[in-house]
Amino acid sequence: MSYNQQAYAELQEWKHRMSRKPNLAGYLSKAAQNRINRIIPEKVHVAITATIKKMVQGVLYGAKYISKPHPPVTDLMARETEIMQRIKTYQHTAAAEGGITGAGGFLMAMADFPILLGIKLKMLFDVGSMYGFDLTDYKERVFLLHIFELAFSSRQHRRQVFEKMQHWEAKKAALPDDSSQFDWRAFQQEYRDYIDLAKLAQLIPGIGAAVGLVVNYRLIKQLGETAMNAYRMRIMEP
Repeated sequence: MSYNQQAYAELQEWKHRMSRKPNLAGYLSKAAQNRINRIIPEKVHVAITATIKKMVQGVLYGAKYISKPHPPVTDLMARETEIMQRIKTYQHTAAAEGGITGAGGFLMAMADFPILLGIKLKMLFDVGSMYGFDLTDYKERVFLLHIFELAFSSRQHRRQVFEKMQHWEAKKAALPDDSSQFDWRAFQQEYRDYIDLAKLAQLIPGIGAAVGLVVNYRLIKQLGETAMNAYRMRIMEP
């Protein structure tokens, strides 16, 4: 197959995974996490939501994170080779950061959360721009947030997000002109629930550094693959 045919086949397989219904284990895991969330006081949920909202908005609207879009894609293989190299650089950066904070004890491991979030969002800006999309457009940044949700959500929520992302050119015309209607509560809760299990071992003395290194590397890889296929969907199936 040509590179474009291979990329299209990968896209179709990815779309099938994104739209797959949750299995029993997924339902049980989500149900358990929902019970835990109901125990947590509402004021804690409100505080966490406000914190993540400010963190994400700070990155999204910071001028230093918005790079100029590349020219439209004409040679997919050449462009994606460059994109994959950029993602690999972010994987190594996140792995080094996770190793350092994981080795520094509880407080340093807690600091990993906002640092890693910033690395992920900056990478998404780079990938979107390299595919030729203008991230100065607020509605393109909403798509970027949906990529983030898609990568780090339960399978139930993932299907809902994936539905929003399909045929984006038509759907984005109906979006509000600002971020006030974005569901920040669902965004932070799904992200926190997903990351909690992966990152919990980073707080354990003695193995925190190794866990931080490996988990961060894999999380960035997962986000990069999600971003590539999400933008392939925009380019190959307009």
